[in-house]
Amino acid sequence: QVQLVESGGGLVQPGGSLRLSCAASGSIFRFYDMSWYRQAPGKQRELVATITSGDSTNIADSVQGRFTISRDFANDILYLQMNRLKPEDTAVYYCYAVFGPRSYWGQGTQVTVSS
Repeated sequence: QVQLVESGGGLVQPGGSLRLSCAASGSIFRFYDMSWYRQAPGKQRELVATITSGDSTNIADSVQGRFTISRDFANDILYLQMNRLKPEDTAVYYCYAVFGPRSYWGQGTQVTVSS
């Protein structure tokens, strides 16, 4: 069983930055592929970024060059560094972990980008 708890969301002005964290607890965290998803009101949940157990990363085109995903294997933490934020980045951001048939979602953290 893996439990995921997101933090770091909040209100920020356009052009600002936030760093989201996802703290993981449970077994074999280091073997899980990890992702950040987001869901804006009235829209589908979309994949933002993924980092594998081997530290390979993929970033969605919509946030390429602005967001960076990373993980701290020693402390079981997933990060999403968000820079030059835009109003369209406003969404609930979710941490997601998968290993074989096992997958887990965090409960999400709200990010609001507004003047």
